[in-house]
Amino acid sequence: MKDPRDIILRPVITERSMAGIAGRKYTFQVAPDANKIEIGKAVEALFAGTKVKSVNTMNVRGQLKRMGRNMGYTSSWKKAIVTLAPDSKGIEFFESMV
Repeated sequence: MKDPRDIILRPVITERSMAGIAGRKYTFQVAPDANKIEIGKAVEALFAGTKVKSVNTMNVRGQLKRMGRNMGYTSSWKKAIVTLAPDSKGIEFFESMV
């Protein structure tokens, strides 16, 4: 089994992800080969007292970037939106930012 820190790579901090905190939805960048079950178990293992209700995942395509006449793509990555159960404890890292 993978280590939970190898599955959950980092939190995603954007205006849209911060707006989801009110609905108990937290956004993370995850390993590209991780599935929904592994992501849910990793969140419950890393953040004590949390219960995952659902996990939605999506693959984010790399964007085309230019620097002068040179063009290239940023890296593609996988994003997971984790919804916690109503009786679950929140994730302190996100709630301290609101």
